[in-house]
Amino acid sequence: MRLTTDCNPLNATCPADPALGTSHTFIFNDTQPEGVFKTTAGTVDFDAEKGAVFTINKRGESPTLISNFYFFWGKTEVILKAAPGQGIVSSIVWMSDLLDEVDWEFLGGKPENASTNYFGKARQDFRNAGYHPVEGGVQDDYHNYTSIWTKDKLDWYIDGELIRTLLPEDANSTNNYPQTPMQLSLGIWAGGDPSLPQGTIDWAGGPTDFDAGPYTMYVKSARVEDYSTGKEYSYGDHSGSWESIKITE
Repeated sequence: MRLTTDCNPLNATCPADPALGTSHTFIFNDTQPEGVFKTTAGTVDFDAEKGAVFTINKRGESPTLISNFYFFWGKTEVILKAAPGQGIVSSIVWMSDLLDEVDWEFLGGKPENASTNYFGKARQDFRNAGYHPVEGGVQDDYHNYTSIWTKDKLDWYIDGELIRTLLPEDANSTNNYPQTPMQLSLGIWAGGDPSLPQGTIDWAGGPTDFDAGPYTMYVKSARVEDYSTGKEYSYGDHSGSWESIKITE
């Protein structure tokens, strides 16, 4: 989970966030969709057959695509093949300005499972993680990882099968329920990097052998549906509640 943000609406008045305001399927083939995603912490390549190619060649790399847009309630459908490697983490992450978060994570040392998790306002509680077997494993083929999010519930699906539901009342009496406009992030990182806390290394499955790489994750496409239709999202107060979000049409 990310622990910093450029401007946190819980304690500051922040600029409005640009809304997707529609639905779109982003096909990652020969080129990166122009002006839609930014690349951080490395290089993302594009292949007509394999899609977006996220590779860790050496220590310190964690190539990531982050959307320039936000969505407020909605759905993402990502076609992904996870990377192998002890300590390597492939991920699909939603993140808001105040650090609400919804995750899919794939640990390189656990090729048979996908992991789901959520966080509210950067409150760290890894006990909320769920681990879900994936037929055929997550590293040998592409699978469809879908999340559907409303104010009433959050559902996770693998290849069209519902595997987890979160209700707001089950998320610390709604306080930890993700409920603010999200960016979509797709990326790979080394949770087994020796510079990280031991707890992170243990969670990721142990230290990463960077000499045994490279380690590569692939994403063919990402469909994003914004259930709101505005142009911008802004925070009306510092509460962090969905009711405080203002939609500029």
